[in-house]
Amino acid sequence: MWHAERVQPASVAPSPSAASALPALSWKLLPAALVCGSAVLLFGVQIPLAGYTVLLLGVASAWIVDRTLFRDLLLIALGLVIISTISLEANIDYPNMALFAVVLGSAVAVPYLVQRFAYRERVIRFPWRGSGRWTRAQWIYLGAVVVMAIVLLPVYFISSGSYQNWPAVHEPDAVIRLFIGVNAVGIWDELFFICTVFTLLCRHFPVWLANGLQAVVFVSFLWELGYQSWGPLLTIPFALVQGAIFRMTRSLSYVVTVHLLFDLVVFLVIVYAHNPEWFGG
Repeated sequence: MWHAERVQPASVAPSPSAASALPALSWKLLPAALVCGSAVLLFGVQIPLAGYTVLLLGVASAWIVDRTLFRDLLLIALGLVIISTISLEANIDYPNMALFAVVLGSAVAVPYLVQRFAYRERVIRFPWRGSGRWTRAQWIYLGAVVVMAIVLLPVYFISSGSYQNWPAVHEPDAVIRLFIGVNAVGIWDELFFICTVFTLLCRHFPVWLANGLQAVVFVSFLWELGYQSWGPLLTIPFALVQGAIFRMTRSLSYVVTVHLLFDLVVFLVIVYAHNPEWFGG
């Protein structure tokens, strides 16, 4: 069961049926777990030296186990290293927002450009429309997302005090910058964690396992960003559901819409928590 196995041609991602046939337990799991687990050290507990060491071990062991896996994990590692060069604490000052845009944009662009022009592959994609029109079930789910966000997010942010991880905004300019920042990071989450990390992992593992691995990276990032205290009880299911939805719909527009609906409520709760008098509180 524990063996190194080559995947199908590098330029082609496995179909859902082929992906489900991939073994869950193989030597590939070790380097992938190390690379994804390094995010916990880099962003979760913020021990950079340990994080870089684990990341390096993961990429090096992938070279021994499977060269195609090595190439894909190297892309993920490049993104993680780029992200780790800045603090992810919420800061909506103009210079920091510009820094965020450059660094997080590079974390998506560099792996994409490397696999496109150095590897000459087209695995990382950003399929905006996916399979076409959204189904009735998808529209119903969007409504359910709004309801769940309204019910859960105020309880989380206010009872845990996590809203204080975001800057207090009192002026219109600051409110606008907070809105832009929250939504921009939400869109970026889907481009990196889902379209890049999850898609690359799906070439080597069953969808459920690839989804679990990407969720480790996703949730670690969100922890440093500010979703702390008991936030992982919300962010872990969210990361897993986003991966599953993307795999089913192949629609970036849909998962982005889901994310932005959540983030709209996040924005409103943060503004309310810092300025309850604006809402008659």
